[in-house]
Amino acid sequence: MTYFQTIILAIIEGLTEFLPVSSTGHMIIASSVMGIASDPFVKLFTIAIQLGAIMAVVVLYFKRFFKTLDFYLKLFVAFLPAAFFGLLFSNLIDELLESPLTVGIMLFVGGIILLFVDKWFNNPTVHEEENVNYWTALKIGFFQCIAMIPGTSRSAATIVGGMSQKLDRKVAAEFSFFLAVPTMFAATAKKMLDFYKAGYTISHKEINLLIVGNVIAFVVALIAIKAFIDFLTKHGFKMFGWYRIIVGLVIIVMLLMGHDLKVI
Repeated sequence: MTYFQTIILAIIEGLTEFLPVSSTGHMIIASSVMGIASDPFVKLFTIAIQLGAIMAVVVLYFKRFFKTLDFYLKLFVAFLPAAFFGLLFSNLIDELLESPLTVGIMLFVGGIILLFVDKWFNNPTVHEEENVNYWTALKIGFFQCIAMIPGTSRSAATIVGGMSQKLDRKVAAEFSFFLAVPTMFAATAKKMLDFYKAGYTISHKEINLLIVGNVIAFVVALIAIKAFIDFLTKHGFKMFGWYRIIVGLVIIVMLLMGHDLKVI
């Protein structure tokens, strides 16, 4: 893996982690196009640089993380389903992470759903994060589990899950951001542990790649989060839906035509 490939993947991660378009899906496609998707370190890298992106949440919403114990308890409750099912289906998830076809299909299906969510959930009653109760947090956590299928988008699943529980778009998006913090920390820790259990080691160069990747993802995510919240509040999800449909169709058609997406 080169520094150029690192920069590309980190920019993709920072841009897409909090958008409802699937950061993992985009990185699977990008790494497949670059011919490095099957490399064990690349698999680790695509998970580990999510830490840089979620640190942008901590910085932008710094005061929220020092507010009340109730805030952390709700995040813990919402995190539990992903922790349980992530451990239960770990091997299957790893297999799907190598499947561009799965990404294409889920991008397309998720895109169709995003075209209609603003109409489906147009009467929110929860306009402050403090009004999200524990039962609601748990249900949003189950929605997050859907995003274990690459191409689904953790952000999309949890935001739609929040909106289905009467959260307005802004509150649903912000709760999704907050939930990313424990979820991505846990995912990275597990991926690191699995990496070492498999007998792999990280070289000095790979440590540098991880540092560069996390820094770039952090900076790009800082910009992307604020822009996304502003856009979402004003315009909703329809544009993201059409984007997913187009990208998903392109991937599916290319694969059906015999392209393996490994061109570099």
